Amino acid sequence: MCGIVGYIGFREAWPIVLKGLKRLEYRGYDSAGIALMNNTGQHIYKKAGKVAVLEEFAAAQDKSGTIGIGHTRWATHGAPSDRNSHPHTSNNHKLSIIHNGIIENYATLKEELIERGHEFKSDTDTEVLIHLVEEIQKIEQIDLMEAVRLALQEVSGAYAIVIMDQDNPDRLIAARKGSPMVIGVGAGEYFIASDATPIIEYTKNVIYLKDGEIALITKNDLLIKQLDNVVQTPLIQELELKLEMLEKGGFDHFMLKEIYEQPRSIKDCMRGRIYPQEGKVQLGGIKEFAEKLKNIDRIIIVACGTSWHAGLVGEYLIEEYARIPVEVEYASEFRYRNPIITEKDVVIAISQSGETADTMAAIEMAKERGATIFGICNVAGASIPRLTDAGVYTHAGPEIGVASTKAFTAQVTVLTLMAFYMAQQKGTITTSKLIELLTELDHIPEKVELALESNDLIKEVSEKIKDSTNCLFLGRGTGFPVALEGALKLKEISYIHAEGYPAAEMKHGPIALITEEMPVVFIATQNSSYEKVISNIQEVKARKGKVIAIVTAGDTEVKKMADYCIEIPDANEAFLPLLATIPLQLLSYHIAVMRGCNVDQPRNLAKSVTVE
Repeated sequence: MCGIVGYIGFREAWPIVLKGLKRLEYRGYDSAGIALMNNTGQHIYKKAGKVAVLEEFAAAQDKSGTIGIGHTRWATHGAPSDRNSHPHTSNNHKLSIIHNGIIENYATLKEELIERGHEFKSDTDTEVLIHLVEEIQKIEQIDLMEAVRLALQEVSGAYAIVIMDQDNPDRLIAARKGSPMVIGVGAGEYFIASDATPIIEYTKNVIYLKDGEIALITKNDLLIKQLDNVVQTPLIQELELKLEMLEKGGFDHFMLKEIYEQPRSIKDCMRGRIYPQEGKVQLGGIKEFAEKLKNIDRIIIVACGTSWHAGLVGEYLIEEYARIPVEVEYASEFRYRNPIITEKDVVIAISQSGETADTMAAIEMAKERGATIFGICNVAGASIPRLTDAGVYTHAGPEIGVASTKAFTAQVTVLTLMAFYMAQQKGTITTSKLIELLTELDHIPEKVELALESNDLIKEVSEKIKDSTNCLFLGRGTGFPVALEGALKLKEISYIHAEGYPAAEMKHGPIALITEEMPVVFIATQNSSYEKVISNIQEVKARKGKVIAIVTAGDTEVKKMADYCIEIPDANEAFLPLLATIPLQLLSYHIAVMRGCNVDQPRNLAKSVTVE
């Protein structure tokens, strides 16, 4: 949710931290702040609003210093304001902290600290934590790292924190539990961030701090301990990320760039995993469980948001080809009921960031009950790949736009491969059929390129419906999850109320909403449900609804009825989601731009949901 950046070394910290905050602004953008240390003491600059507001506020002030911490906030406790912006300081103003996460027992701790004479200047849970650290250090007469370690044993919730100390201006303390943190390793310098995007410009060597670890960082050294005080040996890994991946590359928005990257990201997702001529799928990440897949009772897919929609596509494909029962669960609901899970179940957890709090909690519960856990994730080194027994990376590359696009199609691609792989292992698909499907799948990136060619037409359609206040998205079969995803995209970035439904369910309620002013988007490609969808379109037109149809290239029937038709290449029904979602992404994008919305940073949303 929030973004954190820290630097200690020989360079000026301000430009490094500021640029890092701009790279992390997709994580949180209600407010921003930076604390610096120099020979005159500690200096804090923070403002409500985006990083640019902070930059302007501090333009004429002293920003020297080679140690600094910075934060972009996504509000949880306390409204966005200058006073609630991070960094926050201790009661004696010597300690400053930045924090991503939630301290759940902050209210009780705050009451105790107020009784001890502490005065609070914000409404945040974070300020309570730094006051607690100060109080423990004062009572126990111990060094800061030990005080932080003891304080973290008293709090419940999730956190990634960095603390700076005016009395020890040559060190930073960092710790994490449930929220991501990566430490970049340089020569005589260290970088700290929520993810690798602020770090890649300076070093490719990183350490992913593990849950329950705390680090003491100076410019020349690093000490990592577990909260139980056991010293850890850090594992230094090399980033695969490239700096150019983090730039817009001539596009107006990251979202548009990422939509157009999908031919490449889908191809990268399949590379080395499919062998069309042999009719073979190879998934090294789950290979050691190949035998188990032959005898499992069912698969449970847990995910949130767009990843949940991808999971629904996976349900259709796995049941169709591998003949294994599949349940798709919202991770946030799954963990709060008492689900029946056995050792014969496989749980597939899907998360773009690999840090989704609810999904991680669902994984932990499923592991306790003996299930085998697979992960589908885009970020190497993230928490979910470390929590799971096995898994498959999507290799989509960094996704900066908050509204997920290429991550969705990459997840669907991986689930498609997993469905074929399981079918291959169980013998529920013939080699000739697999050759046919894999040959077509191999050409899907080219068909996505063709689908993108409808951009100008989609822009014209967007102009016609941009002032709508409601919209329906309808589909059948694998078109239903696509409809859900299309509705979510429109809601997320244009703030138009939209709902996705199975097309046949329209008659059971939503049809009451249809008027001349209501756009209805149909996934109406020529597949097994084609005739049924045509009937649904006629029902909408009989009530003067405005129909926008995603159709197979060359379609003539739907064109007689729909107000607007957007063509996509013909493809097997299994691959419909990879093609039909493209025009819906573009439709949402253009409508949002025309409505003057912030496409890459929609209001109230954050890219990675690391709190419950």
